[in-house]
Amino acid sequence: MTTSATEKGTATAAAATAQSAGADAGAPATARTAGRGRRALSPGKRLPAARLVGPLVLLALWAAASAAGRLDPGAIPAPWTVLKTAGHLWTDGTLPTDVATSLRRAAYGFAIGLGAGVLLALAAGLSRTGEALIDGTVNLNRAIPTLGLIPLFILWLGIGETFKVAIIAIVVYIPVYLNTHAALAGIDTRFVELAEVQGLSRYRFIRQIVIPGALPGFFVGLRLGVTGSWLGLVVLEQINATSGLGYMMFQAQNYGQTDVILVGLLVYGVFGLVSDSVVRLIERRVLSWRRTLSS
Repeated sequence: MTTSATEKGTATAAAATAQSAGADAGAPATARTAGRGRRALSPGKRLPAARLVGPLVLLALWAAASAAGRLDPGAIPAPWTVLKTAGHLWTDGTLPTDVATSLRRAAYGFAIGLGAGVLLALAAGLSRTGEALIDGTVNLNRAIPTLGLIPLFILWLGIGETFKVAIIAIVVYIPVYLNTHAALAGIDTRFVELAEVQGLSRYRFIRQIVIPGALPGFFVGLRLGVTGSWLGLVVLEQINATSGLGYMMFQAQNYGQTDVILVGLLVYGVFGLVSDSVVRLIERRVLSWRRTLSS
């Protein structure tokens, strides 16, 4: 009877050892399977110059269709014709002057709109009184088509540069405000309670909690604002302007110069792509502590 009990105990111990060994052997396999699952669900490594692939494909299709005679040269000139026209415009000084004028207008309007959007978002996000005074007003402004304000601003500010800069500033500040304010409102209240427990001052609370928490939303608004500044500019420069890319395109429309219009559109597109890429680069550097799907 003692021998049977001993054998039974030995068999039980052996079974437990085998089960443990099997579990240990299966653990790496499970980890590998989970690892494969995570790698399969992620987008993968970032491709070099990935944002240029789409535009280059469109350019290749455009060139191929033009070379095959599928496109009417009077309606859509070939890419080499547009490049030749751009070279002539640059050589005679027309394009550099218009580009400089457009960049100056966009920069002034963007700077004013960015500052106004951030300050209003902070005032509305950190104070109930500020939110009551600001948030409804900004959303009312958002509901009004910004380009519909052009006639009123011309009566107020004249037809010079001031009204153009003001309209661009409005186009920029609205997305900056909305996204920054939404990010501020989305900060977890547990961080606020932790800051109160730690006895943080108002300045340290804003610097250590508010600003890091609002940065992701701020950069989304910044990208929308950059794009909006170029979209507003192309319309404004066709209203009583004497220089700028929009003016150049408007004049080309009167003379049926499709290639000149395409030159202006391509320059706008390049400016928009480059400015958005710069903002995205700054965002990745500033928010390098985040681990997101895109990173």
